[in-house]
Amino acid sequence: MLTDWDVLIQGARLFDGTGAAPRISDLAIADGVVAAIGPALDPARARRTVDARGLWALPGFLDIHTHYDLELELAPGLPESVRHGVTTVVISNCSLGLAFGAQRRSGPGADPIVDCFARVENIPTHVLRRAADRATWSDSREYLEHLDGLFLGPNVVPMIPHSMLRIEVMGFQDSVTRAPRPDELAAMQALLRKGLAEGYAGFSTDALPFHYLALDPNRQKKIPTQYADYAELKALTSVVREQDRVWQATPPKDSAFGVIRTLLLTSGRLFGRPLRTTVVAALDIASNRFLIVLGLVLARLLNSRLVRGRFALQSLSAAFKVWADGAITPIAEEIPALRELNELDLDDRAGRLRLLNDPAYVERFRAMWNENKRGAGRLRRWLRLEQYAFTRNLAEMTIDRCPVAEWRGKTLAQIHAELLRFQAGEPVAGAAVRAVFAGFPAPLRDEAEFLIHLLKLFDTDLIWHTITANRKPARTRDLLMHPLLLPGFNDSGAHLTNMAFYDGALRALKLAAATGEADAAFMVRRLTRDPAEFFNIDAGVLEVGRRADLILIDPAALAAYDGETHVTRVYRAEFEHEQLVNRSDGVVRSVYIGGRLVRENDQFTDDLGRVQFGRRLAPRDAALHTDRIPAGASL
Repeated sequence: MLTDWDVLIQGARLFDGTGAAPRISDLAIADGVVAAIGPALDPARARRTVDARGLWALPGFLDIHTHYDLELELAPGLPESVRHGVTTVVISNCSLGLAFGAQRRSGPGADPIVDCFARVENIPTHVLRRAADRATWSDSREYLEHLDGLFLGPNVVPMIPHSMLRIEVMGFQDSVTRAPRPDELAAMQALLRKGLAEGYAGFSTDALPFHYLALDPNRQKKIPTQYADYAELKALTSVVREQDRVWQATPPKDSAFGVIRTLLLTSGRLFGRPLRTTVVAALDIASNRFLIVLGLVLARLLNSRLVRGRFALQSLSAAFKVWADGAITPIAEEIPALRELNELDLDDRAGRLRLLNDPAYVERFRAMWNENKRGAGRLRRWLRLEQYAFTRNLAEMTIDRCPVAEWRGKTLAQIHAELLRFQAGEPVAGAAVRAVFAGFPAPLRDEAEFLIHLLKLFDTDLIWHTITANRKPARTRDLLMHPLLLPGFNDSGAHLTNMAFYDGALRALKLAAATGEADAAFMVRRLTRDPAEFFNIDAGVLEVGRRADLILIDPAALAAYDGETHVTRVYRAEFEHEQLVNRSDGVVRSVYIGGRLVRENDQFTDDLGRVQFGRRLAPRDAALHTDRIPAGASL
């Protein structure tokens, strides 16, 4: 008999992505698509058979919030996502991307990729420059052609990034100083319309008030999208609504009125047609218990019959555990006194030391650290109603790496208490500890002085972590299962040494599966078909004739998997830098992208990064919009 199937997967428990109950079934792959699904398919028709008894077969996961734009230029196989079963990624989130190339032509000395990405996404400048050097195109269509030529691992879904759109039309310096003129706004609309018609899946903006530029003379200025007023957003999202694409946004968190007015742009009742809107992020913030409640209320309102929106908050499937290299961490950017340290280049240790030795700065730091810890402010802190996500609690800051080996695994509160005992004349174990303690100011005025001296001593050699949100797994699970939320706020590809949620989909599936297969099937749908339908792309289900992006999972290994204990640092040669990553070995047994085996039994195939497995995915109706590209739209 002629072997007309490339692979036959036999006896798997099949979750098809629709949310239907799983069933024992075989699945055949031929020419990159699912060729047959059913019981007892004929193995004689397959060139290769896979015994999947006891395993789950499901569509590959979609990761809807990544910042892989730069990594695609250096390591297009994206192995840190593929190993955890991700077969499709959405890029160009939070207004940042490469749709218009490096844009170094946008002003004298301008280097927008480095300036915009370095602090917002905590990626070293030398990595960014290497990627920007390769971004030689200058047009949105050319970028799509470039993506089509890369040796992609997962499928890639690009969006038009607002910061780069502003730079393209207004020039870099003007994009961070003013609103656009009417002709500039019209030009932005034309370029956005052109990009969406070419096949970009959406448009991304950002309004979080702590996303700053990294290079002189603009270190105290925010990224370009932050300078857009409501009129600009309304005009640009009208183009997104017109073409039925996705708007990815972050809300202006410090203005309740601004949040509501901005997010009402999703309304079909107010604007004639609902605007697909996904917003970062649904997190149970430890320092403010009401933010997530307000977020859920807003989601219900925006999706109600009254408003007629199409709105989804993005949720994270893990504790929001964030690492810091000394003072360098993304959660520090929202606090002015800590932001002063983050403004300096990662390798500018001397600059940070000068700042930490400045008496005026020390007083600013102390005032920040002690705010709401004394007097009436303590009630606000006790009620979990603080302004900042960063809790400023030494007991919640745990050391991972430090020149003093005895301190690893201890909290800063434990070390602070030990120092106070030492200064009171009590014995302290360890000659190295005693030598370090002898150099501290005595007596200490407060915790702030203790922390300042630690930073002066060790700078980025002091690596610690804290959990600022999603501390309760049951609450995290409730958010993931909420029908108005979309799992996937993973920030994959960003914050190289600050966070690692590449295994976010596995963590979500584990939480759901703990209560049975019905919930597991629901979560599979939430991680596959639902985001694919939201972005209107051909992915996320296992059906005959559909592209064969699928994974095999060992359910017993998934149940035993603890993502919190499987975060590690590795050296990535592509970056010439360390990276925080996850390891879920044994959980994902096989990964197929486009019907081809990419990873099996914890080993990548030799072809990953050398041939193309994934492809660029455009919205399914993109071909219908090609006639909407206005003549002369490219500037």
